[in-house]
Amino acid sequence: MTTPSSRAFTYDVFLSFRGEDTRYGFTGNLYKALSNKGIHTFIDDEKLRSGEAITTELVKAIEESRIAIIVLSNNYASSSFCLDELVVILDCKSKGLLVIPVFYKVDPSHVRHQKGSYGEALAKHQKRFKAEKEKLEKWKMTLYQVAGFSGYHFQDGIGYEYKFIGRIVEKVSMEINPARLHVADYPVGLGSQVLEVRKLLNAESCDGFKMIAMYGMGGIGKTTLALAVYNLIAACFDGSCFLQNVREKSNKHGLEHLQRILLSKILGEKDINLASEHEGISMIQQRLQRKKVLLILDDVDKCSQLQALVGSPDWFGPGSRVILTTRDTQPLASYEVKITYKVKKLNKNDAFQLLTWKAFKTEQFDPSYVEVLNQVVTYASGLPLALEVIGSNLFAKSVEQWKSAINQYQRIPNNQILEKLKISFKALEEEEKSVFLDIACCFRGYKLAEVEILLRALYDDCMKHYIGVLIEKSLINVSRRGTVEMHDLIQDMGRQIDQKESPKEPGKRRRLWLPKDVIHVLKDNNGTSQIEIIWLDFFISEKKETVECNENTFMEMENLKILIIPDVSYLPNLEELSFEGCESLIAVDDSVGFMSKLKILNAKGCSKLLSFPHLHLTSLERLELSLCSNLKNFPKISRKMGNIRKLSLNELRIEELPVSFQNLTGLEELCINCDFLRLSPIVLTPELFDINIYNCKEWQWVNSEEGFALLARVSILELWGSNVTFLPECIKEFHNLFSLNVSDCKRLKEIRGVPPNLKRFRAINCISLTSSGSSMLLNQVLC
Repeated sequence: MTTPSSRAFTYDVFLSFRGEDTRYGFTGNLYKALSNKGIHTFIDDEKLRSGEAITTELVKAIEESRIAIIVLSNNYASSSFCLDELVVILDCKSKGLLVIPVFYKVDPSHVRHQKGSYGEALAKHQKRFKAEKEKLEKWKMTLYQVAGFSGYHFQDGIGYEYKFIGRIVEKVSMEINPARLHVADYPVGLGSQVLEVRKLLNAESCDGFKMIAMYGMGGIGKTTLALAVYNLIAACFDGSCFLQNVREKSNKHGLEHLQRILLSKILGEKDINLASEHEGISMIQQRLQRKKVLLILDDVDKCSQLQALVGSPDWFGPGSRVILTTRDTQPLASYEVKITYKVKKLNKNDAFQLLTWKAFKTEQFDPSYVEVLNQVVTYASGLPLALEVIGSNLFAKSVEQWKSAINQYQRIPNNQILEKLKISFKALEEEEKSVFLDIACCFRGYKLAEVEILLRALYDDCMKHYIGVLIEKSLINVSRRGTVEMHDLIQDMGRQIDQKESPKEPGKRRRLWLPKDVIHVLKDNNGTSQIEIIWLDFFISEKKETVECNENTFMEMENLKILIIPDVSYLPNLEELSFEGCESLIAVDDSVGFMSKLKILNAKGCSKLLSFPHLHLTSLERLELSLCSNLKNFPKISRKMGNIRKLSLNELRIEELPVSFQNLTGLEELCINCDFLRLSPIVLTPELFDINIYNCKEWQWVNSEEGFALLARVSILELWGSNVTFLPECIKEFHNLFSLNVSDCKRLKEIRGVPPNLKRFRAINCISLTSSGSSMLLNQVLC
């Protein structure tokens, strides 16, 4: 498609009119008004219309004009010359000519359906040109089409003619001199993104309606990118409008205010009055449905804004384009916006260039500033807003002033930047705000699955919804590695908000994450029931302080749900670590598994514990995992650990012990009470002499000759209360077994094998065991 910007123009406007009707009246006055405005207008003289056929000079004038204004007066259709001219005009429309019909004292429906004077004129032409049916049909179709274009209608008694002409001139003036919107003082790093968006829009195609949403966090440059795209493609449309700050203006003035701006801008009419939003919807739909428009809605945050300003595709003519910018993708999903573009942050080179321009107003600067410039670029992390604000604030400042300011920004971020970022936070519901602050303060960089599991202790089963909302509002994102991430300045904003909660008494906050605050609360024992999360990273602690906690330290923290220490490897001398009775504990950090001097590790009664780290604890003497009723897998033992003599695994959900269990080389006693258990002797150790398996609902030996050979030392086997139906023949391989207890095994029916050196056997309450089922045992005892 040929666009206005790609054609060569001789004239701004071509006037098509019926001379005897309006040459010395309306059209003459319109020509003068256009000329007075400096608009180069073609108006033919009577000599050019002396013949029957339209001249090549007139065709050339039409082809070399930006706009054609057709004055459809009472007798316009009576001229075959005018009708031929109209055909040429409409043919040129497909090449980019803008056509504006003016219905001068004529009803548009008479033109469209050839009634009144237009019907009479066509009837006369039909008699005159009855041998040229194709020409007649072309004229009728052309009149029908032009009557459907958006234009102007003047009737006697509805206003002054000079004002009517003034509106037309204003519209033309805007079309031939479209005001380029100011994009940015220094539009750095826009080029590639503008081309990507243009490609998505396919702006020059004449196909149907398209809508695209550009989204991203506050300050990332969505508006700047939209302005650049607007300036690039606006000339391709019949009308265009850039509605900036939709969220703010709709809240302040109402949606009908934005509807008036939209209609006024595209139609070129100043005094548009709307009684309500509903009237605005109706007018947009009626007045713009045949116009190819470009509409940009900047900073959309509610579906109602789209319903009032965009409605549905049939509100606009073919080829129309709507661009939205938003921080929140939720309205897009509910409005079925299918084409989206995530605005990218600046790369390091572009960020450096933008900062340089803002700080020095030139690309040339003293090399002594390079280090501080790079520090700001790192701090801003590609956010144009931060670079512009900091660059402007430090204009004409010394290197030492830059260094001082950077230190200040890192401690307390610039308020102008934070207020921009807070807009998305303020739009959240209360629990959504709380989840965001939890992540910003404690869980950035964690796996999404871990965050959902950890915070479920605080928010029940709503976590997936809350995480989804935060992603939609561009406050967080999930990386390809599955970790929850956010921009550094977004995190700074969240942490600043959190710090304002009880700034002088950290023990009264909901979450403790700043090392000095955690240490202060633990050291002075001034925690309260307000505390729900404690997150301490010894690595980032400013001082490596020794904090002595006693049994009363956590007594007042009765609502503490999450206690995270992401690394205890900085406690190299720790010998005992106990989580006993921490019913809300879900996971233990991997660093626990590498504490070389740890002797006691106790997680007994941690009923919500889902996973346990791999253990490399060569000094460990006692491991307690009993009553961890949600623990499905026994931890992997990564190296030989010979100091554990006894291990109790009671009321766990584990179904099988891992092969690495063999690394517990000193294990002598094993007590297991699990609902379901498949026990393979191959995972056990030669030192084991006492196996106690009781109250197992489903218990099964996995046969293995090699495995049973490893159990040569087993002398005590307790199976009481377990749900077994028979003792397998392989039990006779337990040559050192002298004590066997199957009491309360109420489903036990048969004993198929008997250890050769058995001295003590108990089968109390084995109600299913028959004499025949125990005959092998009886025979051996009798012998």
